[in-house]
Amino acid sequence: MYKRILLAYDGSQSGQKALLDCQDLAQWSQAELSLVAVLPINIGLVSTEGGVYDSGMMEREKQGMQAVLDDGLQRLQAAGYEAKGALLTGDTVDEITDYAKQIEADLIVVGHKHLDGWAARWWKSSVSKALIAQAPCSVLVAITR
Repeated sequence: MYKRILLAYDGSQSGQKALLDCQDLAQWSQAELSLVAVLPINIGLVSTEGGVYDSGMMEREKQGMQAVLDDGLQRLQAAGYEAKGALLTGDTVDEITDYAKQIEADLIVVGHKHLDGWAARWWKSSVSKALIAQAPCSVLVAITR
């Protein structure tokens, strides 16, 4: 039985499905819920030939991710769940796995959208695939198409 469930949330359609699945699991197992959103470090650096750096971009992205996290927490609260939330900055997979270790999570829940075509799947890396390989606990991947 799960005692601590960590949901990696990005506000996407697959993330919202993961949020719903997470609620069902938490109710069934009476687990503690934690919600994280991850802001990649390199978001504030934009490279072009001239080398452009927008110092305000990182702050805007941080505010946007905080809004996504707050939305997820509000959705859980509206459904009658208490959850802790954290905005993390860094490599998505590393931050999620480190946080899972920190809170001693039994399960990580993440959303995943199937991409159409082999080129799209080859070009885009999969957070869920990397989490499965690196996680310190079980991983539930909520799939949308």
